[in-house]
Amino acid sequence: MHYRINHADLTLILALVRGKTLSRAAELLAVDVSTVFRSVRRLEAAVGTALFDKSRAGYQPTSAAIALAQQAESAEQALTLAQISLEQGQHIVSGTVRLTCTEAVLQSLLLPALTRFMPNYPGLQLELNTSSTFANLSRRDADIALRLTDAPPQHLVGTRLGTVSYRVCASEDYVARQDDLTLENLHWIAPDDFLPDHPTVTWRRQRLPKVKLAYRCSSMLAVAQLARAGMGVAALPDFMLRDAGLQQLSGPLEGYDTALWVLTRPDCRALRSVSALFSELARTIRLHD
Repeated sequence: MHYRINHADLTLILALVRGKTLSRAAELLAVDVSTVFRSVRRLEAAVGTALFDKSRAGYQPTSAAIALAQQAESAEQALTLAQISLEQGQHIVSGTVRLTCTEAVLQSLLLPALTRFMPNYPGLQLELNTSSTFANLSRRDADIALRLTDAPPQHLVGTRLGTVSYRVCASEDYVARQDDLTLENLHWIAPDDFLPDHPTVTWRRQRLPKVKLAYRCSSMLAVAQLARAGMGVAALPDFMLRDAGLQQLSGPLEGYDTALWVLTRPDCRALRSVSALFSELARTIRLHD
């Protein structure tokens, strides 16, 4: 194929992929329907392949059109970033950063932080993965990790964000239904199977060895949700207790504190996108010590 795709062609394809009909594409391009129709026929003839399957439902893109539309979106984003950079008079941090953390950290700590600073980084894209292990970072499947640990892997570099304590808690409704609040006699919710070495699991096995679990959950977020629903008691990190709905039944579990770290690989520190996100997380997420 000797035809050279130009910007107008990509704009046309992207408008029809997004609009799905000639009339909607015409609105997006600010032209009339006949112009879109003729332009698509002319482009398909030039490239020698069908770009859309026509039906009563509209114009369905072929694999070739989808591939070209993806390239068009990348070009569109590049032009937007260039315009922002020109207007702001500075280099825009751009690129994709892969970040891994647990579901509990994502909901309670990461999301509030992202809403504060991500609007300042229009060119930064995040891929979020929820995991409880360091495998993602070690296998280079992630660039940054937020992890609860007292011993970060030596091959990673990072910043300690503070101390996390744990407390036994339950919903006010559950507490009101109990005649006896002796911890051993309550319905317990815990993450035994997937986190056998979690501080709350270690504490309960050492201090309350006779407790029989009523519920086992696949994440600390699920543990908290069941506790808020009045299903029983649970030992939860203090950063998950900021929202209303849980009543504390104990003080901090002494001797079982852990630390929250933001970690990355040494080879990632030179990447502007990773460095910017790392710095923002270290600045925005701060716990007590």
